[in-house]
Amino acid sequence: MRILVTGGGGFIGSHLCERLLKMGHEVICVDNFFTGSKKNIIHLLYNHNPYFEVIRHDITFPLYVEVDQIYHLACPASPIYYQKDPVQTIKTAVHGSINMLGLAKRLQIKILLASTSEVYGDPKVHPQKEDYWGHVNPIGPRSCYDEGKRCAETLFMDYHRQYKLKIKISRIFNTYGPRMQINDGRVISNFIVQALKNRDITVYGNGSQTRSFCYIDDLIEGLLKVMNTADDFTGPINLGNPKEVSILELAKKIIKLTRSKSNIVFKSLPQDDPKRRCPDITLARNTLSWEPKVSLEEGLAKTIAYFKNLLKKEEKDYESPMFFSLRQMDASHFV
Repeated sequence: MRILVTGGGGFIGSHLCERLLKMGHEVICVDNFFTGSKKNIIHLLYNHNPYFEVIRHDITFPLYVEVDQIYHLACPASPIYYQKDPVQTIKTAVHGSINMLGLAKRLQIKILLASTSEVYGDPKVHPQKEDYWGHVNPIGPRSCYDEGKRCAETLFMDYHRQYKLKIKISRIFNTYGPRMQINDGRVISNFIVQALKNRDITVYGNGSQTRSFCYIDDLIEGLLKVMNTADDFTGPINLGNPKEVSILELAKKIIKLTRSKSNIVFKSLPQDDPKRRCPDITLARNTLSWEPKVSLEEGLAKTIAYFKNLLKKEEKDYESPMFFSLRQMDASHFV
């Protein structure tokens, strides 16, 4: 098949593109590279791969392509990035979804929405099941993303009810692995980078808040299974790891795995930051025969190795003669 992946240059999107290509599909990757990176997909372009195409495009504007399926992942997902331009974030979630749904409607094809556990907000129910409506602050600093994704889910369901469109809604919980951005502000990338640099590890709150962390390979397998469900299955369906771990425990685990000399420091908890977040994956187990297989220790080891190599490369680039000469130049040289 020819498959469109919006946000294909991002952390999750690039892994999905790679997996689809390995399965023998043609892949069109669409990204405006606001948070995605060409480095995530450059290896897929080697040897002028005829089955992989990249289009630089902002999905808040219509896109006209001919494809057989759509994985709709485009939207900044890290608080640092989605709060940088909150209006654009919610436009991407809402206008972008309308455009992709319109494309799917014209072509009469299946479309999957990469929604998020953020639709549950700071939940009052644990673990979170798909029938829980959530506890979201509609006017807080996180609402551009939380409410944007909630509105996207509404749009998907209304297109299904009104136009009989074949939709899939996946609610993705915390996911980690190689190709996470070094400065995306997420807890695992933050902790690993701080630990590798032997800097203080910053824990917000007292560290008792919990998350559940799913390794990227497990998530990709889940997304593929959701897309391949029967047409009458729409979701939403939780995809995540049901094993909770406290943030403080995570910090200590990363310090141990990296053999870091870092100390743990505590800062105040950001507004609307969830105290607990853990999926009930009963529906995924029963419907998809899916559950995470990669342990936290195994996944962290792979992610730490990735960031270690990335930091070494950055250090090497920084010490290169060309970069050194640029550092010596006066700022007036740059126009």
